[in-house]
Amino acid sequence: MSSHIDKTQELRAIIRSHKRWDVIFGMVGLAAMSVCILALAALFTEMVIDGFPRLSADFFTNFPSRRAGQAGILSAWVGSLLVMLVTAIFAIPVGVASAIYLEEYARKNWFTDLIEINITNLAGVPSIVYGLLALGLFVYTFGFGQSILSAGLTLALLILPIVIVATREALRAIPQTVREGAYACGATKWQVCHDHLVPYGMPGILTGVIIGLSRAIGETAPIITIGALTFIAFLPPVPLQDGAGMFDWLFSPFTVMPIQIFNWTSRPDPAFHANAAAASLVLVVLTLGMNALAIWLRYRLRRNVKW
Repeated sequence: MSSHIDKTQELRAIIRSHKRWDVIFGMVGLAAMSVCILALAALFTEMVIDGFPRLSADFFTNFPSRRAGQAGILSAWVGSLLVMLVTAIFAIPVGVASAIYLEEYARKNWFTDLIEINITNLAGVPSIVYGLLALGLFVYTFGFGQSILSAGLTLALLILPIVIVATREALRAIPQTVREGAYACGATKWQVCHDHLVPYGMPGILTGVIIGLSRAIGETAPIITIGALTFIAFLPPVPLQDGAGMFDWLFSPFTVMPIQIFNWTSRPDPAFHANAAAASLVLVVLTLGMNALAIWLRYRLRRNVKW
């Protein structure tokens, strides 16, 4: 009886010790998180204070200028929009199709295991590596030059692993009974994927796509590597106007928001720093908006899914 009591007291002492360490670890984690949040809030507040007064209609409709008060981000946000359009056109179909093939069609062997490992590793490769790859492949080998097409393809390669991984996780989350029920009704594999798996997995797929695009829109290193302009005072040609072809804009020189911000922050004039803060505020709001859209779409579509 005495031995049983001793063991019980020893067990309680161990539990108290573990709980004490849990509390200590929780407090350390809370303190670290608080420091990060306060630092982020301070930086964001400073950016808002410096940049918000510069936000106006002229700031969005003016080209960059050597005079800070007249400079705008017209060419930068138009370039970002066009580059993101090319990125989405190439990355979304290829990424989703690759994920469906690997998850539903490909045989499980050493070759597919090797592909899966490489895809997972590519998601963590520094973006500058994609820029160097695109410089040799798209700019010089394929002859696309320092154009919107090269930038869009570069960022498509950058987010392709993210789209593939997110799509595969969305497909894996679908119960196996959905597949078995469809096959029992005589559906082919393509009909199962097209009519059941993709619609049911759409919340996760869209979330991965939007998160990937929100990462791509803020990338600077690969865009600089392939030759984005730091100062550009014209827009790409409008399709089928003034003698321009349908796709001439794809081969036009360009700049994007991160490059414009980098250009302004590198100048000694404080007025340009205010412009950089305003452009950064626009970029942050756009990125937060894209992530909020991903969360909203995931919630809205999952609410409508019925197994």
